[in-house]
Amino acid sequence: MRSTSNPIFKNLPKQEQTGGYANFGSGVAGAGQFGQQFGNQYTDQYGRPVQQPYQQVPATRSMTIDDVVTKTGITLGVLALSAILSFALSSANSGLAPLFVIGGGLVGLVLVLVASFGNKMDNPAIVLSYAVAEGLFLGALSLMFTGVEFGGAGGSALIGQAVLGTFGVFAGMLVVYKTGAIRVTPRFTRMIVGAMIGVVVLMLGNLVASFFTDGGFGLRDGGTLAIVFSLVCIAIAAFSFLLDFDAADQLIRAGAPSKAAWGVALGLTVTLVWLYVEILRLLSYFQND
Repeated sequence: MRSTSNPIFKNLPKQEQTGGYANFGSGVAGAGQFGQQFGNQYTDQYGRPVQQPYQQVPATRSMTIDDVVTKTGITLGVLALSAILSFALSSANSGLAPLFVIGGGLVGLVLVLVASFGNKMDNPAIVLSYAVAEGLFLGALSLMFTGVEFGGAGGSALIGQAVLGTFGVFAGMLVVYKTGAIRVTPRFTRMIVGAMIGVVVLMLGNLVASFFTDGGFGLRDGGTLAIVFSLVCIAIAAFSFLLDFDAADQLIRAGAPSKAAWGVALGLTVTLVWLYVEILRLLSYFQND
């Protein structure tokens, strides 16, 4: 399987060369041999040993595209409900918005790290907890970008535009992947991963510089450079979907267990959240102008 820019997909189990998916098939075969070896321990009514047929343990059901769609839909539904609640509470009490942004963002980051490096990406409790945390983060952040009390121009139309733009890009990249207009090759993967690393470094550098200079490097101050940087981030996030789709497709082809769909849902949600934030930020630049 090709690697991906999404850390969630990087740590999902991979297909083994010895057959079966992540050795699930070999476990069943070993159990069958165990049953054949010890099946003659049973006796009939006359005390004579008889061979009992081994009832093979059913194999784990393989993941399908329906599993991915269902789990992703559930995750996004929980995120949306949490975001609406966060937006409503922050609108009633603006002091909650910074708390939701900082708290939700940090909790979401920790959960992603736990899922990625703790091999718990298929744990529905972690995935749904991430959705709740990111919902609190996105709802409050959306208010801070649009609310008059936070320097925004007001109105929720900007949020609707960002949501439509996010899912529009998602649908567009899905069509691009399905039609094969852009092929996911190892070289393409390296390019996207390298671009992501560069963007993260610039973000961190701009954050550190903002402590000493107003606006830092100017990557988030709403100027021309900030607009260009946001467009670059949106493009990278969009192309990251191709890597995520390919990784999910490879898991399905490899016969991954159905519970792996939670990991796919988490990975896609991480990219969707990043894309939404960048689109909302870009739209806010033009609104403020």
